[in-house]
Amino acid sequence: MNANEFRKQAHEMVDWIADYLDGGVEKLPVRAQVKPNEIYNQLAPHAPEQGEPMANIFEDFKNIVMPGITHWQHPNFHAYFPANSSYPSLLAEMLMSTLAAQCMLWETSPAATEMETRVMEWIRDLIGLPSFFEGSIQNSASSSTLLAILSAREKFSNFEINQQGIQSKHRFRVYASEHIHSSIEKAVRIAGIGSVNYRPIKTNDAFSMDPKALEKAISEDLQNGFTPLCVVAGLGTTSSTGIDPIDAIGAICKQYQIWFHVDAAYAGTAMLLPEMQHMIKGVDQADSFVFNPHKWMFTNFDCSVYYVKDRNALLKSFSILPEYLKTETGDSVINYKDWGIQLGRRFRALKLWFVIRHFGAEGLRVKIRLHLQLTQNLKKQMEAHPDFELLAPVDFNLICFRFNPKNKTEEELDILNEKILHALNHSGEIYITHTKLNGKYTLRMVIGQTNVAQRHVDNAWRLIQEEAKQQ
Repeated sequence: MNANEFRKQAHEMVDWIADYLDGGVEKLPVRAQVKPNEIYNQLAPHAPEQGEPMANIFEDFKNIVMPGITHWQHPNFHAYFPANSSYPSLLAEMLMSTLAAQCMLWETSPAATEMETRVMEWIRDLIGLPSFFEGSIQNSASSSTLLAILSAREKFSNFEINQQGIQSKHRFRVYASEHIHSSIEKAVRIAGIGSVNYRPIKTNDAFSMDPKALEKAISEDLQNGFTPLCVVAGLGTTSSTGIDPIDAIGAICKQYQIWFHVDAAYAGTAMLLPEMQHMIKGVDQADSFVFNPHKWMFTNFDCSVYYVKDRNALLKSFSILPEYLKTETGDSVINYKDWGIQLGRRFRALKLWFVIRHFGAEGLRVKIRLHLQLTQNLKKQMEAHPDFELLAPVDFNLICFRFNPKNKTEEELDILNEKILHALNHSGEIYITHTKLNGKYTLRMVIGQTNVAQRHVDNAWRLIQEEAKQQ
């Protein structure tokens, strides 16, 4: 393919992209309506020997791939947490892919390193973190949490585990809310600490970690010869967006000298609003903090911002300098290869720079406030309906609810709500998910897709009520 052919094909694809995002996506079913192996069986069993025209490949993309896509950028996508996009982010992704820079060292692209440093400072200040926090962009909150636990492991072992490996004398414990994301336990496994040493802490009626239960678990472990290593607090847990009491947990971690990590993967974006920053009171006691702009801040996946109080603990845990990576600038610059697991790094800061500059801080706040208001409007409608029940506080833009008509047992209610969920999702008109809270089958609806509007929420509520009546 030469430049002229590339130009021709690119224009055609950009037109398709613009049509897709400018209303075209709303004409498609939100969740893919295919059966298992339906896409696989349409793909050639062997790689082609000869090259094919790009026009043919693009037609197959439209005819084979698109039916198997669940449309995360659909305004009727209310499942999981969103993986949002926006025009400025998409434009930055195009430039990132064109440059195809591998930004592991300052020298391999100075602009990428220095922009990352500056943009991380912008976000730190916007969400109200203290100025002593320093950060880097990771691929996900899962990776960021692993960094926190590994950094804690090395700091508390005086950095000997990287050299000697885990030994019998290392009897670490990690603590988190019973409603925290599963990536925490996975990180504990990867770090060699083991699931048996991971202690979920009970929560209260608002699904918030109980500090007294945490302190009791720590005290018991100390008496039994364990080393409390790390506590992970959730700011917006996955099932219910529960808010752990950061101030109280931080005080406990300080007392017992435990690494304190705050996982705000989804809800951290809400801290752009000054009126929401009270939720991170006490965050100055944290050792690390993460949230994902690729969820609710209109920045394409992947983009996770990870902050640390003590950069030396991070660098001593992950820095390795073979001869072929030595440069003349040395330690006089930041080399982000030392700030995480990956050596190779994409120019992710570019899309954050584009998004923040395009929307401006106030533009971001306007959209986030809209999502919160849409959620509160629907919350009031559900509360007013005699046959629907809210099952968790609505602090952000997630509503946990169920259909609860009279004279049904808990088992019958579980079966009934599961049927409602599957019927709604099979319709292709909206997409929601479920969880279990206090043993109850719970429907989850998130109102946070980039272009969601009141009409989309009204339509979802209408569909939910209609489906409930038919069961």
